[in-house]
Order: sequence, then C-alpha cells, then structure tokens
Amino acid sequence: DLDTFRLYEMSMGPLETSRPWNTRDVVGMQRFLQRVWRNLVDEDTGELKVADAPANDDLRRLLHRTIDGVRADMDNLRFNTAIAKLIELNNALTQEVAASGATPSEVARPLVQMLAPLCPHLGEELWSRLGNTDSITYVPFPEADPSLLVDDSVEYPVQVNGKVRSRISVPADADQESVKATALADDKVVAALAGATPKKVIVVPGRMVNLVV
Repeated sequence: DLDTFRLYEMSMGPLETSRPWNTRDVVGMQRFLQRVWRNLVDEDTGELKVADAPANDDLRRLLHRTIDGVRADMDNLRFNTAIAKLIELNNALTQEVAASGATPSEVARPLVQMLAPLCPHLGEELWSRLGNTDSITYVPFPEADPSLLVDDSVEYPVQVNGKVRSRISVPADADQESVKATALADDKVVAALAGATPKKVIVVPGRMVNLVV
C-alpha cells in the first residue's frame, strides 16, 4: 500500500504542480503494480515466472528505450513521465507473458531496477525473488544499449491532394526514391489514385509523402 501511494503521488504530475486527490487514479497505480507482480510471479503457486529465453526484438528495443527515458526522467525529477514509460513497458511485457507464459530475464531484472526507486518495498521483494541476496538499493541503474535506441524503420503518412490515404513503413536509411516507390506501390494509395498519375510526388524526409494529382 505504501508503494501504491508513493507511486500515485509521483504520477500526479510535475512536483511543482498541485492537483486534487483522485481515488480512482490510486486504484490505477495499484493495478499497475499488480500486473508487474503477475508478470514475474505466479499468483497461484508463488513460483517465479521468469525464463532465460531472449525477449523478442520489439520488446528488447522498448526495454532499452525505457531505460534511456526513465534515466533522463529520474535525473530531471520527472517522476510522472518515468512512471508512464514503465507502464508502457509493462503493458508490452504483459502481451509477451500471455503468449509465452514467462517474462524474459533480460527484461525482468532492469524492470525491477527501474521500479525500485519509486516502489522500494516491491522492488526489494521482487529483487529477492529473482535470486539476489544483496539489497537492490546499491545496485547500479541499468544501462541502455545505444544500438537499440535507433529505429530500424520510419513511418510516413501518405497524402493524396492533402488528405492522408495511407501510411507506409520504410527502412530508416531509405533514400527519397525508395520512399517514393514504396508509397506509389501501396494498395491504399493505388486505390486513392484510381489510375491517375501524380503530377508531383513530394517526399519530406522522415515526415511525410504528398502526392498531387
């Protein structure tokens, strides 16, 4: 309960901002912590639900983006946004656990390390269940892998005469001709053009593709 209230108070917004107490939001934080627990510990048996199997690529990338973001948020006392990032990571982890039945250990340890400064009681308990005999208090914060902070792909909205008709995903290092070719080959774009040939194809790097008919 102490961890729940700590988490709720820090999730309310920037420290300098005053907000009214909302009991429903307290319940939201409690449910988040319950989901974290269920992702790591079987509620019926009390057994650890952590496996040595590697995380999938999407979850691994999200983990390292979360580590990087939470570190920056903690350094700047932005506890509310740090909590939001941890909730996003745990939501993705919940889907992984539903599919595989277990939390990858490469996710479990840093998740608990990031959660511990915000929820010290839960952090210590989970850290112990992960097989550690030392206190998590003095364990260094996890480090993000810089290579996993760079997106492999970029999403472009594709407009036809100013109206978004589709979205395409291309490699982050794709040149403008490749982006243009991908947009023109997209089924929704082809349907929107209805056989017409665009007079202009404008590619704004990293932002959008605009077709003028």
